[in-house]
Amino acid sequence: MDSLGGGLGNTDLSKLSDRDKQELQQFAMNEGQKARIQSSIHSLTDTCFRKCIPAGTVKTGKLDKYEEPCMRQCVDRFLDANLVVMRELERLRH
Repeated sequence: MDSLGGGLGNTDLSKLSDRDKQELQQFAMNEGQKARIQSSIHSLTDTCFRKCIPAGTVKTGKLDKYEEPCMRQCVDRFLDANLVVMRELERLRH
């Protein structure tokens, strides 16, 4: 199987119709957006975990009564900060 897994590795993209090129470009943009979202989620998880759960204290696979609210607040602050940044970026676009 080729490196792209879908059989496009040996395809001459210049032979695609304009519609196919547009669909391929949209697909690539969507996949890039998914990858950025996944990266943000991993970063958020890592940051909040390090902040709220001291190293070596995971015992039962469940958060204790202090860790759970810390994680919730950490995630809330992360989402709040992202919202502020997105609003500011949108404001700057106009």
